[in-house]
Amino acid sequence: MEYAMIMAGGAGTRLWPMSRRQQPKQLIPFIDGRCLLEVAADRLDDVVPADRRLICTGEAFREPILQRLSAFTDDQILGEPEGRDTVNAIGLTAAVLHQQDPDAIFAVLTADHLIEPQDRFRAALRTGFDLVAADANRLVTFGITPTYAATGYGYVELGDPVEGFGETRQTVQFVEKPDEATAEGYLQAGNFLWNSGMFIFSAAGFLDALASYLPEARDGLAQIADAWDGPDRLSTLGTVYPTLPKISVDYAIMEPASRDDTRPVCTVPMDIQWLDVGSWTSYGETLAPDADGCRSNVDSVNLDSHGILAVSEDPDHVIATVGCRDLVIVHTERVTMICPAADAQRVKDLATSVGESLR
Repeated sequence: MEYAMIMAGGAGTRLWPMSRRQQPKQLIPFIDGRCLLEVAADRLDDVVPADRRLICTGEAFREPILQRLSAFTDDQILGEPEGRDTVNAIGLTAAVLHQQDPDAIFAVLTADHLIEPQDRFRAALRTGFDLVAADANRLVTFGITPTYAATGYGYVELGDPVEGFGETRQTVQFVEKPDEATAEGYLQAGNFLWNSGMFIFSAAGFLDALASYLPEARDGLAQIADAWDGPDRLSTLGTVYPTLPKISVDYAIMEPASRDDTRPVCTVPMDIQWLDVGSWTSYGETLAPDADGCRSNVDSVNLDSHGILAVSEDPDHVIATVGCRDLVIVHTERVTMICPAADAQRVKDLATSVGESLR
């Protein structure tokens, strides 16, 4: 059967002070009253049934997620005792699903992206599921049509077409965050796409790849899977999972597989609008600007100000500025954070420097 797993383990410190321990960025209700995790789950409608959707997250986020997303049950949350990067989040999902359904095929999705239009996204997922159903050893990724020479994203290079599966292409290589000149060359070449961080695998196929390229992780996950349905689940997970090698799925699996002729790697192009909501400036792109480039999720008053992003948890709170330029202003019950828009990435450093009670 077909399943989907949403990775939702990030703390999102670049979105502090709204993103904090009990409300990580994937649970901030700032997308028309919904959180990013809700938006990601809703995208699966008409593709994967609600009872075959999983969320892999930090164990500390289990209760906040269950409170926010009532459609998910406790068994649909895979709680990591600590983050061990994406290869282990995916490997844990594969190991658990394989115990329950040896023929499981699952999509790996993210909780921090906004994607439009939905019908193109769902059509691409359908193609990915069909690719793996036809060959359980296939490793399928999704590439986003680049709109500029981005240096903050990874890229996939497209090879020959995969016959019978629309615009699907063989994957030549994965490239991590190139410099500006290289990224510009990729944009001009036309056969490079942004690496979306979304995948489809069969549970058996992924575990087999893990055994080939990262056997120590495969061995540890096998111990966890063996204990999953018994009384030692939590103790085994808590003991073994933190020992797994911490590495991304791109480095551990996708890159070596793309160089291995025995394991087909395919890319399904997604011609979509794709926004990674990872900072306050990227969140600002979800809000319509006024004539002076000011954006806000609440009432705001700006006198002779330009390029202001004003965000508040309190819908009745008014943010007002006079003669300001290119600022980010975020208001919560306990904290008001102000920074130049150009320094929005440094909010992560600010979040680590505040007192423990504010995190």
